[in-house]
Amino acid sequence: MAKNLVIVESPAKGKTIEKFLGKDYRVEASFGHIRDLPKKNMGVDIAAGFLPEYEISPDKKKRVAELKKLAKAAEKVWIATDEDREGEAIGWHLCQALGLDDQAVDRIVFHEITKTAIEKAIESPRKIFIDLVNAQQSRRILDRIVGYEVSPVLWKKVQPGLSAGRVQSVAVKLLVEREREIRAFVPEESWKIVANLAHQIPFSVELTKVDGKKIAFKNFQDIQDFCQKHGIPEEIQTTKDKKGNLHFSLVHSENFVLEKTEKKSSKRLPGAPFTTSTLQQEASRKLGYGVKTTMDIAQRLYQNGHITYMRTDSVNLSDLAINTARTFIEKEFGTEYSMPNGRRFKTKQASAQEAHEAIRPTYIEKTPDSIGLDGMELRLYKLIWERTVASQMKEADVETTTYHFSPENFDENWIAKGEVIKFPGFMKLYIEATDDENEESESKKLPEISDGSMLQSENFSGQQKFSLPPPRYTEASLVKKLESEGIGRPSTYAPTIQTIQDRGYVVLESKKLVPLDIAFVVTDYLEKEFSQMMQYSFTAEVEGQFDEIAHGKLGWQKMLGDFYNPFHEAVNEAMGTEGKFSGERILGTDPATGRTVLTRMSRFGPVIQIGAPSELAEGEKPRYANLLSGMSIDDISLEESLGLFSFPKNLGNYEEKEVIVSQGRFGPYIKFDENYVSIPRGEDAHTIELDRAIELIEEKRRADAPVGEYNGEPYTKGKGRFGPYLKWKNLYVSIPKNFDPETISSEDAEKLIAAKIEKESNRYIHQWEDEKISVENGRYGPFIKFGKKNFYLRRDGEKITDLEVIKKLTLDDVKNIILEQDKNAFGKPKKSSKK
Repeated sequence: MAKNLVIVESPAKGKTIEKFLGKDYRVEASFGHIRDLPKKNMGVDIAAGFLPEYEISPDKKKRVAELKKLAKAAEKVWIATDEDREGEAIGWHLCQALGLDDQAVDRIVFHEITKTAIEKAIESPRKIFIDLVNAQQSRRILDRIVGYEVSPVLWKKVQPGLSAGRVQSVAVKLLVEREREIRAFVPEESWKIVANLAHQIPFSVELTKVDGKKIAFKNFQDIQDFCQKHGIPEEIQTTKDKKGNLHFSLVHSENFVLEKTEKKSSKRLPGAPFTTSTLQQEASRKLGYGVKTTMDIAQRLYQNGHITYMRTDSVNLSDLAINTARTFIEKEFGTEYSMPNGRRFKTKQASAQEAHEAIRPTYIEKTPDSIGLDGMELRLYKLIWERTVASQMKEADVETTTYHFSPENFDENWIAKGEVIKFPGFMKLYIEATDDENEESESKKLPEISDGSMLQSENFSGQQKFSLPPPRYTEASLVKKLESEGIGRPSTYAPTIQTIQDRGYVVLESKKLVPLDIAFVVTDYLEKEFSQMMQYSFTAEVEGQFDEIAHGKLGWQKMLGDFYNPFHEAVNEAMGTEGKFSGERILGTDPATGRTVLTRMSRFGPVIQIGAPSELAEGEKPRYANLLSGMSIDDISLEESLGLFSFPKNLGNYEEKEVIVSQGRFGPYIKFDENYVSIPRGEDAHTIELDRAIELIEEKRRADAPVGEYNGEPYTKGKGRFGPYLKWKNLYVSIPKNFDPETISSEDAEKLIAAKIEKESNRYIHQWEDEKISVENGRYGPFIKFGKKNFYLRRDGEKITDLEVIKKLTLDDVKNIILEQDKNAFGKPKKSSKK
C-alpha cells in the first residue's frame, strides 16, 4: 500500500501525475464535485445565516466510501484539485466528506502537469484557503436562492417550466436587446464610385472629396448626376450582385494626376497569450468551435499534460516560458525575430488573478507536428502554441501608402491605400482573427509612382451599399460582451451559454444566438419585477463582491444578507400581484369581425388571437393562429397576423386529390394524399398557387424515389438539417463530406448502410421499440433512453456498471430506474377519487 494518497478531480489527470510521483504515491480521482446542495429543495437555511445543507451526490456515495477507506489507510493525504475557486471548494468538500481536517491536510496546486511542476508542488504544499472556498460557496448559494425563488414566480405569472438565474437571465437580456436593435434598424443607402487606373500593376482609386468637401452619394440619382458632370451618358446600366445590391461598370477614359503621396510607418503588436475568454473567442473565429467544445478539448489537453490550466483570466507567462519561447524563436526564425528581454503583458481585468499564468503549451519546444495529436485536439493545441510563441516575437513593421489623385479638369480627391509589410515579425507565425463580418480589408500593394505622374482611367465602377444592423451575437462575441460587462468569470462563460440554450430561451442558427419569443416575454417581466437583478452593473458588482470574499475583505454571510433582503421583498411583491404576464400586445382590429387582434405567449407558445375576453359571448372561444417560423410576437404586424388565419387553404385538386396549404409548428407545408411537403424557407405561403404546389409535390416525389436497393429493400436519398443522408427502412445514414451526394455510387452507398447497421447493432443492449425505451452503449458508458430523454443507469443511487447485470435487466427493471429519476416520466399518477 502506497504511503501517500493524492486526490485529483479527473482520472485522466491522475494517471499522468502518478507517472511522475513514483510508487510511494497513489493518485485517485474524485470525478469532480462529490457534494452539492440537494436537488429536491433549496438546501439553504436562510434563517441560520445562509447555512448550506450539503449532501453527497447519489452517484458519488460509492466513490466517497472508497476514498475514505484509502485515506484511512494512507500515512498522508494530499488534495490536488484544480487551482481555481471551484477546485478549492472541491478540495474542502473532500476533507468534509472524508473526515479530514482541512487545515491539517496538505493542499498542492499546479497550473501545468509536468514532472517539475508536480515535484515543486509537493515540496511547497499549503493549506486550503477558506476564503476561496467561501467565494465559491457564496456564489453557489446566491445562484441557488435566485433560481429557487424567481423560477416559481415565472411558473405562476408567465408559464410553467421556466427558469431564471442571476447570470443566465442577464445573458438572455443581452441577446434580446441586440435582437430588438436589429429589428428597429433602418438601413441607409449609399454609393461609392471608383476609377480603375491603367498601369503595369492596375489599381483603383475611390472618390472621397469634391470641391474640398467629403462626398456622400445617397442614391443612384446622385451617381447619375456625378457621371453626367464627367461627360458620361445619362443611361447607366446596373446589375445586381448576390446580395441584391446594384452595381455598374462603364468604360470611361479620363486623365488623373497624382497630387500627393503619404507614407506612414507603424508597428503591429502581437496579441497577448490566451485567457479563457480570448481562447474561446479565437477558437470560434478561426476553428469554428463552440465555447463548450473549446473547453472540453482544452480540459483534455490540460489533463494529458499538453497545456497549462485552461480556466484563467491572466495573460502572464512565467520567466521559464518566456525564456524557452525566446530560445525556440531564435533557433527557428533567427535572432531578429526574438525579444531580447521577452514581452510581458498586463492583464486588463482588475479581478484577474495575476499569480496564475495564461493558457500556454507546457513544453513550448513541442511543436504541433511533433506532439502526436490529431483532429480537433491538434487544431486547438496549434492555436494555443502559435499564439504563445507569437506573443514573444518582434512586432511587425508596416508601411502604409496613400495616393491622392485628382482628375485633370475637376477639383476632386480620389485616393488609393495600400500597405507593405516591411518586416513580418510575429505575423510570420500568427495573425489574429476578427469578429467584424463586414470589415473590408484595405491591405493591398500599390505600384511605386512619383508625384505629378498622370495615369488614365480605364473605367468607372459604382457599388450600392446599405448600412448594416449590429450583428447577432455568436457564442464567442457573447463571451467577449459578458467579459467586458464584468458578468461572470472564466469558469462560468461556457456553462451560461449552454444553459440558455438548454432552457429553450435561445437557439443557435448559423452559429448565431437567436432569442426565441419566450426570451422576450421573460426578459420584459424580469425587468419589470426584478429591475435591480437585471442591471448589468449590478451583476458585475456582485462578481466584484465574490472577489472581495476570495481576498478575505468581505464576509460571505454579510454579502448574502445584503443581497437577500431587498431581493426577497421583490419576490413577495411579484407573487402578490394579480393576473399573468403574457407579453400581450394589441395589434389592431379584425376588419371582418370588428374584434381585437392581439398577440401573446400562451402555454403552447406564441399565438395570434382574435377576440379579447370582453368581446366574447358566454362559452365562446377566441380564434387562434400559430406564428410561422421567423415571426415574433415582439414585432409582428396586424396585416401579417391576419394572414395567418387564412390557413388551411384549399388550392385545388391534383390527380383527383385535394392540395391544401397550411402551417404547422415547424413552418408552412402542403398536404397532399396524406403526404406533407415543406414549403421552402423564404417563400410566402399566403401567395403560393396550385402550379407551384404541384412543383413542390413532384420535387418531393423525386427526392423520395428509391435510388437503389440493399438486401432487397429500397433506399432513398435526401437532405436534412444535418446534411445529406441515405434512408433504408427506418435507418438514416449520413453521407460523409468526402462523398458527393449527387453522384455517390451504389457500391459506396451500400458500404455506408452496412457500416451503419453494424454500428447500430453494437449500440443497443436492450431495445423495446413499442415502449420507445432502450438501453444503449454511449461515449461514457451504458445509459437508458426513453423517447428523447436520457437517464443514468442507476439503482438506489448506485451506478450499474456490470455488463452482465445490465444484460439481465427486464423492461420493468428499466422503467423503475426511469421512475427513480423522474416520477412523472410516464405521466402524472392519477389522483384517487374521494368516496
